[in-house]
Amino acid sequence: MKSLYVRMCLIFCSVILVSSVLGFLVANVHYHTKLKPLNDAKLTQMALQLKQFSESHPESIDDYLQSIAVVGYKIYLSNDYGDERFYGRPFSKLNLKEGVFQKVIDGQIYHGVGDFPNEAFITGFFDNQLRNSIGVPLEVNGERYALFMRPDVEVQFGELRIFIGMLIGFTLLFCLGFVVISALHIVRPISRLTTATKRIVKGRYDIELNTSRRDEIGQLASHFMTMSQELERTNRARQEFVANVSHEIESPLTSIQGFANTLKDTSLPVDQQNHYLSIIEEECRRLSLLSKQLLTLSSLDYDENVLQVKSFDLRAQIRQVVQIMEWRLTEKQLALRLSLPDISIQGDANMLYQVWMNLISNAIKYTPEGGTIAISANIELEQCVITVSDTGEGIHMEELPMIFDRFYKVDRARTKETHSTGLGLAIAQKIIHSHKGSIAVSSTIGEGTTFTVILPYL
Repeated sequence: MKSLYVRMCLIFCSVILVSSVLGFLVANVHYHTKLKPLNDAKLTQMALQLKQFSESHPESIDDYLQSIAVVGYKIYLSNDYGDERFYGRPFSKLNLKEGVFQKVIDGQIYHGVGDFPNEAFITGFFDNQLRNSIGVPLEVNGERYALFMRPDVEVQFGELRIFIGMLIGFTLLFCLGFVVISALHIVRPISRLTTATKRIVKGRYDIELNTSRRDEIGQLASHFMTMSQELERTNRARQEFVANVSHEIESPLTSIQGFANTLKDTSLPVDQQNHYLSIIEEECRRLSLLSKQLLTLSSLDYDENVLQVKSFDLRAQIRQVVQIMEWRLTEKQLALRLSLPDISIQGDANMLYQVWMNLISNAIKYTPEGGTIAISANIELEQCVITVSDTGEGIHMEELPMIFDRFYKVDRARTKETHSTGLGLAIAQKIIHSHKGSIAVSSTIGEGTTFTVILPYL
């Protein structure tokens, strides 16, 4: 399998070569369609001037034609009797078609340059054949001649042609060299990304890439670094998640196992047995809650069609949650303020029910006796904004970014007493995000906490 570097070099070199061939073909077509007729007309005019001067000065025809040849022309002069004269460098081929010579002798003008056949890879201007010339009749001292002439490319453009050839040759050579270097410059960061990918596959996320470039390669490296950091964070979160789940399961199982062994003692009083059985029942309930929450998170993470969206009355649903929590509100003597207009929203009613249950339950749990809980909802800019506020102890600023993390508990001593798993807010956030909404929290120590939920209002 060819490497990307070899492929790019081959592609770039092929592009240069193909472009050169196509450029030559275009130039050749331009010569045959535009320049060749102009060249034919110009040479015909010169040949007629040679004819006029030679016929008016027959005594100096040889010297005159020789002087013309010196400045860069090939001239062939012949008559019916085989008198052939060459001025300048000879033609590469004396290949006139049959009858052309006689026609020129008889007074016709031969347009060999204009009638020269078009060929793909040969520019006619450089073909030094006799048939690629201009022929005019000439009469000197009563003798009829045929005079053929064309430019001598070797004389007129010899050094220039070498210079152009060297220019093109060195240009192609340097282009190929720069292509090799440029391809290496492009491929090298991709090779580094490949190496970094192999490191990530092996579980090593400490990679360093050049992100200072401002082109697409630099952006790719920057995104790759971000991806690596996110993978490292995800891997760490996964490890913490497994550890937290193990801990949350191990704690009630240990309690169940301990109290079950104790109950084997038949001499225990009945009231103590009932107490131990109630503890086992509570721990089983705690395990059941944990499994349900984990199942909910799993379904939200991996099943995009888990939501059963329909229209429902938001005010009625929140009031239903409040009614269920009424005994807890009464027990702690908490004041409840509701500001819920008649609003119908689109969403999964069962999932959102869990959100309100979690937020209101937390507000009751962390608000001291005699406090106040306020729940409000309103429509703002085609969005439904729901707030749940309390006058509890509040949450420290440094802990606010982490309260939606799975298994995170603000006050672990208190959550142990309330048997909190630390998954409620994570589930609430996941449900809200699944509805294309957002949930945020603000809190002040000693004043209370406010959760704000924003859902699309359709």
